[in-house]
Amino acid sequence: MEHGRVAGKPKVVFVLGATATGKSKLAIALAERFNGDVINADKIQVHDGVPIITNKVTEEEKAGVPHHLLSVVHPDADFTAEEFRREAAGAVARVLSAGRLPVVAGGSNTYIEALVEGDGAAFRLAHDLLFVWVDAEQALLEWYAALRVDDMVARGLVDEARAAFVGDGTDYSRGVRRAIGLPEMHAYLVAEREGAAGAAELAAMLDRAVREIKENTFRLARTQAEKIRRLSSLDGWDVRRVDVTPVFARKADVGAGDDDDTWKKLVWEPCQEMVRAFLEETTPRPAAAGGDAGVVVASAATAPDVAIAAGAGDATANTIII
Repeated sequence: MEHGRVAGKPKVVFVLGATATGKSKLAIALAERFNGDVINADKIQVHDGVPIITNKVTEEEKAGVPHHLLSVVHPDADFTAEEFRREAAGAVARVLSAGRLPVVAGGSNTYIEALVEGDGAAFRLAHDLLFVWVDAEQALLEWYAALRVDDMVARGLVDEARAAFVGDGTDYSRGVRRAIGLPEMHAYLVAEREGAAGAAELAAMLDRAVREIKENTFRLARTQAEKIRRLSSLDGWDVRRVDVTPVFARKADVGAGDDDDTWKKLVWEPCQEMVRAFLEETTPRPAAAGGDAGVVVASAATAPDVAIAAGAGDATANTIII
């Protein structure tokens, strides 16, 4: 597909969002639809190792879409925001030179800001950018994030943490070991290795570790959302907020129906149209002056009543009602 250009600038799509909001799913779908590659912007997933704990997409989930900067750094190595800026800019250039659309996706907003605004905002000035912010009401997001942690445990989180465990002196401040899910397992794995704790005590320690993983995930999600709100207020950032709360509401409403169908109607279809229009633009859009991000929201009639209230979010500008 030949993408339009604004004032000669090549186009790049960013998919922002807190953990567990569905960034990867949307980024892959957009790349698949618009002949693109996904460029990972998650500072933990850039490291090799522990794919369950770091929630890396599987080969099946990639759906044949090329991915860049995923599992390319040694597990113990540091990878700074400046290193990401250089590597990501290079990846974007290679994708564009192949005539494809770069879709930058990840939850490490410090990395994304370094790419966009670093080196005197060279990247932002050289490209036409669209930022799609996948967001959800906090209570429902935390409900789903907890469910996802339980699924990670079922898929082998404990075994993966055990295999990565190097002992009492483990440094959790570097590399992939900063990932939520490894430091929280430390006390349990030490007790298990020493063999002094009984089965009941070990079970209690594991339950405590899983609770800590969930709590730290919730804290991360709140921090990520706060950072994206700040980025949305920066000049030159065209951020469109997409409310996925109805998708989580559908998941929470047992027996309500297929949440994939809800995602398709309320997330995918408007996002596909948004990106299509962006790619076809050949005249400059008015420069963003900061303030609230644009928002795509679902009609209240589409979100079922559930025990956990589903809010509509707080962004109000440029609202598209589905």
